[in-house]
Amino acid sequence: MNTPIKIPIKSSVILWLVLLSLVFTQSACMDDYKVIEDMNDTSFELLNQDSIKVRFPEDFRGQYVVLGFVYTNCPDICPLITQNLIKIQKDLGYPDNVQFLGISFDPKRDTPDVLHRYKEVFKVNENVNFLTGEPIIVQNFMDSVRVRTQESMRKITESGKEIYFLNHSDKIMVMNTKGEIIIEYGGSMPSIPSLIVQDLQSLIQ
Repeated sequence: MNTPIKIPIKSSVILWLVLLSLVFTQSACMDDYKVIEDMNDTSFELLNQDSIKVRFPEDFRGQYVVLGFVYTNCPDICPLITQNLIKIQKDLGYPDNVQFLGISFDPKRDTPDVLHRYKEVFKVNENVNFLTGEPIIVQNFMDSVRVRTQESMRKITESGKEIYFLNHSDKIMVMNTKGEIIIEYGGSMPSIPSLIVQDLQSLIQ
């Protein structure tokens, strides 16, 4: 006959306390996002696609911000990053308290007028803005968020037009209401929108 194993009451209570603490710890970790970059010690004066001045991050305090990094002459992943920004906004239900930014790291060519046309092509919601600015300011901004670019090809056409392409970091980031970057994912992957939507929903609730 098998003799049941008896766990002392005191040990049983301790075991339950340990299990409960693990559950609460795991639940807390769901909302415990590590600060990747605190943007509050920086300030960048940029322009949106309508030539309106934008101060980053000051103008977005109190809101969540989803940032993608693109340039309009990109032949490959930038359209995917832009589409992911659009999908995130749509899947969240077009929230008023979340701003979406596509920030160009090619300010020489990506003027406000060019970004305005880019926005029209993608037919994005008004809560999505594309930003550019003075080259030195844009470069400092990219350095602050660790977005790297490298020229991959340059040539001059017979008509004298300069053409070049850039290898660059593939990123979408989320900034919280305190001006802190807390989420960073690869920007062009098809799985990214659902991951960021899940993260944002847990934060906003």
